[in-house]
Amino acid sequence: MPWQVLIGNVAAVALVISVWMHLHYKFYRLSKIQAELGFGLMMGLGAVLSMLLSVEVDSGYYLDLRSTLLAVSAVYGGPLAVLMTAVLTSVQRISMGGAGVEPALISIMLVSVFGLALHFLFGRGSANVRKALACAVMVATVTLAMSIFHRGGWSHITTVSLAVIGVKFAATLAAACVITYFHAFTLERDILKAALTQAPDFHYVKDRNSRFVVTNLNVARNHDRTKSSEMVGLTDFDLYPREMAQAFFDREQEIMASGEALVDFEEPLVEENGRERWFLTSKIPLRNRHGDLVGLAGVTRDITEKKRLIQEALDSKTVLSQAMTEMSDGLAMFNPEGRLVFCNDQYRAAFPRSAHARQPGTDITAILQAVVRSGERVDVSPDAGDDWIETSAAQLFLTQDSEIPMFDGRWLRQRTRLAADGSALVVVSDITSMKHSEERLTQLALKMKGLADTDALTGIANRRVFNEAISEEFARARRAESSLSLLLIDVDHFKAYNDTYGHLEGDNCLRMIGEILRSIAKRPSDLAARFGGEEFAILLPGTDRDGALRLARMLRSALHRRAIPHSESSKAIVTVSIGVANICDRFATSAELVSAADQALYAAKKHGRDRVEAAAHQARAA
Repeated sequence: MPWQVLIGNVAAVALVISVWMHLHYKFYRLSKIQAELGFGLMMGLGAVLSMLLSVEVDSGYYLDLRSTLLAVSAVYGGPLAVLMTAVLTSVQRISMGGAGVEPALISIMLVSVFGLALHFLFGRGSANVRKALACAVMVATVTLAMSIFHRGGWSHITTVSLAVIGVKFAATLAAACVITYFHAFTLERDILKAALTQAPDFHYVKDRNSRFVVTNLNVARNHDRTKSSEMVGLTDFDLYPREMAQAFFDREQEIMASGEALVDFEEPLVEENGRERWFLTSKIPLRNRHGDLVGLAGVTRDITEKKRLIQEALDSKTVLSQAMTEMSDGLAMFNPEGRLVFCNDQYRAAFPRSAHARQPGTDITAILQAVVRSGERVDVSPDAGDDWIETSAAQLFLTQDSEIPMFDGRWLRQRTRLAADGSALVVVSDITSMKHSEERLTQLALKMKGLADTDALTGIANRRVFNEAISEEFARARRAESSLSLLLIDVDHFKAYNDTYGHLEGDNCLRMIGEILRSIAKRPSDLAARFGGEEFAILLPGTDRDGALRLARMLRSALHRRAIPHSESSKAIVTVSIGVANICDRFATSAELVSAADQALYAAKKHGRDRVEAAAHQARAA
């Protein structure tokens, strides 16, 4: 019966933390104080729920997991959170009554005080595995101390009591690790969200159903909303007339279906008051790390003013002359015979190497010859002949848009429109910033993928990637009956190194070891990963036990050559212990392979460190 209660309590703890994670995401705009009080309230309600599910193991003494939630509240929430949790927990325990009320209140006080001590010891903003482990150890220690006090000495502590303490330790560690991961994930999400929402122009990301996932503030204000979060979940059908929204939806679905980006697409929009606005839009499909389509990202720029100026220029030469002086884009007019009639200074400035040829009266072919001779355009070879000049000259009298890469790294967008009399109006815009925006969006998507796959400190694969890889490679090796080896590496006396040289030097030490691992795992199929803390792993598909042992010795020797000073080590340098396991030992699962390597690593530690041990019956390698 107590074990069933503990299982129910563990489920309750998991439920409470899951609910908090979802609520925290929904109410991420809460102030810091509100968030701490909310966290404390949720942990307190969870503790109350745990006590309601408790079982009376002795007269007035109840078995539950309230200390887990109380410790998490103190360590990760701070003073306000633990105050809220402790009050709710104490009130509930007092209401339950019994002879164990006073010890229970003492336990609540101890967990709260020690939890706050850990909170301030590790810092308010920090969230790591060591902090989670310390939280779990603190709960187990307090529980053990209270058990000894209740039962009158260590000799009365039963195996069941120790098992219960172990469950509390595991539950607390699991809960703390989940909160640690959630804090890190929230920080990454907030950084990426801030980078996107605070960008200029109209930036947005949509899911596969064309629902807004995130937008910047400009998009929200354009649709009469005060916060970008108010756009989340909306579609164009919520913002535009149905016919227009359907056109937007169909175009976006076509982009995602074809996988081809829409670049610099001009589209008009007639508002309810009859005003026409023009937008320049680029949209690219987004894919996750598996290559699966997940949505699209878009950048839209309001070009209404630019379109208005161009239209007025076509209607009146007087307005055109003034617009040419004021506008930021280059503007030129060619007559039906292909001769330049007029152009503004911005037009000539956009083409510095051929500016001398862009004078009224010059034929388009002479201008193109100057472009070829000067090497002004990256996409035109200096050896381009008359055929290219004739073809390009003929395109002057086609209504079209084109992008021109320039010798100095700029990108120009050239838009050609035909007038009723057959003349051609050419507008040249510098779209370098738009191109950079597209590149930033692409880099942002790549960064998101990199954050998911790479250990931030060492630059090698993280534990999640390792877990996926070993499962896949183990299954492949079993099917093909091929070899697969695993090295588990642990840095010797790393805690002493941190204590002596500081955590910054400790981080530098781990980075150097990561570099050595990359130099050892050279094949494309090899995977070097950070297993956790100061532990690393190398997965070696197609490598037998002897080959793995050779690589392990190479790794150990390479670290010796690096000679990282370590005054607390008997060798005076940083060393590692390595455990080696191979699939030839007929392991049933990848977890058994990892366990065997871990046992070999433990043996290497036990036998003096700075050595290589093979799993199972293999001989020890010094």
